[in-house]
Amino acid sequence: MHDRSAGAIRLVAFIEAFKGVLAVAAASGLLLLLHRDLRTVAEHLVHHLHLNPASREPQVFIDFAAHLQNGRLALLSAGAAAYALVRFAEAYGLFRERAWAEWLSAGSGAIYLPFEVLALVRHMHWLDVATLTANVAVVAIMVRALWRRRRAAAPGLPLRVG
Repeated sequence: MHDRSAGAIRLVAFIEAFKGVLAVAAASGLLLLLHRDLRTVAEHLVHHLHLNPASREPQVFIDFAAHLQNGRLALLSAGAAAYALVRFAEAYGLFRERAWAEWLSAGSGAIYLPFEVLALVRHMHWLDVATLTANVAVVAIMVRALWRRRRAAAPGLPLRVG
């Protein structure tokens, strides 16, 4: 595989592994909250961040935490752990230059694109633009890698169409 392409794929693998680490941290944090008074935890967090607990957003957060049950926390934690497992598998496959990982990365990146475009249409924000740009880049890198892989398997295919 071309050096720049391999480097780009490795970068995507690092990003996916990092997302997996973040998901493990989130799952662990959720498990630590089991059997705790979540309303009190939320109130302490709002106070620590110097937010006004009487304003709308902090109050919504506190109310949500007060109604969150241990079963839901465990389910959220399991979901975060499953997400981490997928991200780690994807990163491993990309490091090992496996086609299935390239397909997974292209598909999992592409599935978010319509939602990111919709977010931009509703509210233009630099973070939304950056997220969309990064996701388009990941999908493009993976599609190119898959195209090169297909071309290597069938040498008669042209690299560029048109």
